Amino acid sequence: MLSDGRDAIASPLGGLIPSADPPYVGWRRPDPGPAGRRADLIAAVALCVAAVITLPLYPWAGVSSPTDAPMWLELIWSAVLCVPLVWRRSHPSAVAILVSAVFIAGGIGFGVSLFFHNIALFVAFYSVGAWDPQRSRSRWVRVSITAAMILWLMVSIFIYATNPSHHADEPAQTGPFSPLVSLAMIQLLTNIVFFLGGYALGDRSFAHAVQRDELDRRNSELARERERSTAQALALERVRIARELHDVVAHHVSMMGVQAGAARLAIGRDQQAAEQALQHVEDSARTAIEELRGILTTLRDTEPDGEAPAQQPADTDPSATVGTRRLPELIKITNGSGLPARLEVIGSPVPLPATADVNLYRIAQEALTNVRKHAGPRATADVRLRYYPDEVEIEIVNSGSSGTWDRRRSVGAHLGQQGMRERAAASGGTIEYGPLQRGGYLVRARLPLPVGVAR
Repeated sequence: MLSDGRDAIASPLGGLIPSADPPYVGWRRPDPGPAGRRADLIAAVALCVAAVITLPLYPWAGVSSPTDAPMWLELIWSAVLCVPLVWRRSHPSAVAILVSAVFIAGGIGFGVSLFFHNIALFVAFYSVGAWDPQRSRSRWVRVSITAAMILWLMVSIFIYATNPSHHADEPAQTGPFSPLVSLAMIQLLTNIVFFLGGYALGDRSFAHAVQRDELDRRNSELARERERSTAQALALERVRIARELHDVVAHHVSMMGVQAGAARLAIGRDQQAAEQALQHVEDSARTAIEELRGILTTLRDTEPDGEAPAQQPADTDPSATVGTRRLPELIKITNGSGLPARLEVIGSPVPLPATADVNLYRIAQEALTNVRKHAGPRATADVRLRYYPDEVEIEIVNSGSSGTWDRRRSVGAHLGQQGMRERAAASGGTIEYGPLQRGGYLVRARLPLPVGVAR
């Protein structure tokens, strides 16, 4: 539907003809291009040739009476009437006014109104409605041309009716109307249909051009929106992959670094402790490789259009390898790395959405990694998983040095904290973190439970 502002200047036939107003100020129909201009040239030349050739044939065939004007003048008149149609799309109003003036001048001077000349007038009149972007001007031009033609017709009928010489050979009346009245009715009805049809067809053509343009603009906007959506999806996927890789690599590599350092110090003094530390390094490396393989397998199996395959084995889904069910294992690994940690589950566990389940685990993993990296050698960590009626909460508190944490966390790009914020936001939750007054550091994330899970 078109806007109310455009409906205010409706087409003469209301609902029968679509509104022929431009969609916005300054809109023009697309240029016809070289092919369209060439077609207009060919059509104008063909119409001119037909008009010039048939002009002398009408009196020879007895269809019309010969005029007193020289033939060369009538031929020039025919050419001037048809040739301007070459510019009917670029200057429609000017061409229509010129053609109408020449047509009336020929009718007054020669008293002829022939077939191809009427076609030229119709095409010029139609082109105003179909191509003039100034719709108010196009309406006034067409109304003025129609009024001029009707006025000329009425004057011609009056002159014919009041001239006795025109009635000498007039046929006898054979119907309810006299020949003069019948002729006047024929001329009047013919002109009404002629100009009303040209007006309606011109508006309809312009309206269809507006509709095509609107459809093209909508298609272009949809294409741009698809491109933006694709770009956003790719950006989000890159962020997700970067977050997964950071969580996997940072946690396990930092774990391996700590254990490798412990093994180096224990070699030569405590062979069993060194072997145990190296075993932790091996386990961390194996776990990191398994999680990386899951991520890479998912990426490799992704369809060309960016969508994951409908049937993906559970053991290749990276989210299937982690979750809150693996928090005890995470705590065990953390203790084995030299960071005392304990886990406390408060409330009755409920099934969690896969995304929330993974995000809770990754937040705890990242927080423990940061404790190990920044809280100092005497730090301890407590992990609490709380189930509330409408949300689930993960809390990681360490007893280390918050001053050491604050100094070191200012270095780098804060990728870990950024990743935790993104994970909480992805599940519709919130996260808070910061140093505690008594010392240590707190990370607390709250994720809402779905309606079907919330109690």
